[in-house]
Amino acid sequence: MTEPVTMQVVAATTALRREPQSDAPLDTEALHGERVTVFEEREGWVRARLESDGYEGFLASQDLRPARAEAPTHRVAALRSFVFPGPNIKLPPLTALPFGARIVAREIRGDFLRIDEGFLWARHLADAATIEPDVVGIAERFLGVPYLWGGKTALGIDCSGLVQLSLAAAGRKAPRDSGPQERALGMPLAEGAPLRRGDLAFWRGHVGLMRDADTLLHANGHAMAVTSEPFAEARTRIVAAGAGDVTSVRRV
Repeated sequence: MTEPVTMQVVAATTALRREPQSDAPLDTEALHGERVTVFEEREGWVRARLESDGYEGFLASQDLRPARAEAPTHRVAALRSFVFPGPNIKLPPLTALPFGARIVAREIRGDFLRIDEGFLWARHLADAATIEPDVVGIAERFLGVPYLWGGKTALGIDCSGLVQLSLAAAGRKAPRDSGPQERALGMPLAEGAPLRRGDLAFWRGHVGLMRDADTLLHANGHAMAVTSEPFAEARTRIVAAGAGDVTSVRRV
């Protein structure tokens, strides 16, 4: 391949890995409908850059196809939504698309919306231009979801993936990792300033959202899940574990 090619994710999700092999570390996931720039292909893998956040790595080539000219009409607003072969919830589903997946509607059939891959329950979808302003409310839907390094879905998610997905649904682009998020998002609060819902609390290599002045919501390896807990308790535990204190709190 001599020139970069724009392609699109057709799997429900696809893993972006550090090396072109299935057991290489997972850095992030690309969601259905996401566009990627492909630079080269080698033995079933492509080296690519995600259009959404610029992340680069290796994707399975079978999960991609040439990008459509059409812009997405809708996104999945439920944590997961089954794709059925016909407009009937009793049919065996073909796959399930994750929150944030982008799709192109072909027609409405009763309570269903037809896409190229099958039929989705229409009330699980939102117009592609819809903005949900409550970032924390979006993140709260993921409470109890297992922690997965590099994950970005309700099957598994990490701290910065939770923040990135939630901000995206609220119409805000964000970097993928917590370090770049801390540098790019919002304005820093002075030490000891009152906190409020929606503030982002950062540690070295970690981020969480404040549900209110005293409560932190975050995907974390301590519980191996998305949890809600007193901010002061989380702060004390993280310091005791040797990961350091809060590096900043930022208001988005």
